[in-house]
Amino acid sequence: MQLLVTHPVKKSDLGFHGNLFGGKLLSWIDAAIAAYAMETCHTNNMITVSIDKCVFRKPAKEGNLVKIYAKLARLGNSSATFEVEVRTYNVFRADESVILNTHMTFVRVDNEGVPISISLQVKQNFENEKNII
Repeated sequence: MQLLVTHPVKKSDLGFHGNLFGGKLLSWIDAAIAAYAMETCHTNNMITVSIDKCVFRKPAKEGNLVKIYAKLARLGNSSATFEVEVRTYNVFRADESVILNTHMTFVRVDNEGVPISISLQVKQNFENEKNII
């Protein structure tokens, strides 16, 4: 998996119980994976279609760093599905802990919002990557 982004958890990111607000985390994930989808699929016309079940395994606390990792898991004709893992990093202990796993699917669209094919070059790159691993 590739590290996409790291966010510090600030007091303004916390919910009522002193944990990172789930909606804030989902926003960070959506932005990070959207950018990764655009980069991976060589287009800025990628939109979020679905986020699989998200189970918040552990809380993130103020002062933690939240790291968002992803990898391309599957390519369809116009869609790309990414495996996503979110971890907290405790700067005092220098350790990471998985707090959320999910899959997200994005679709390439034209200017009217109609799904269009992902380029053949992107598909070939993905197949070549799978064969190397």
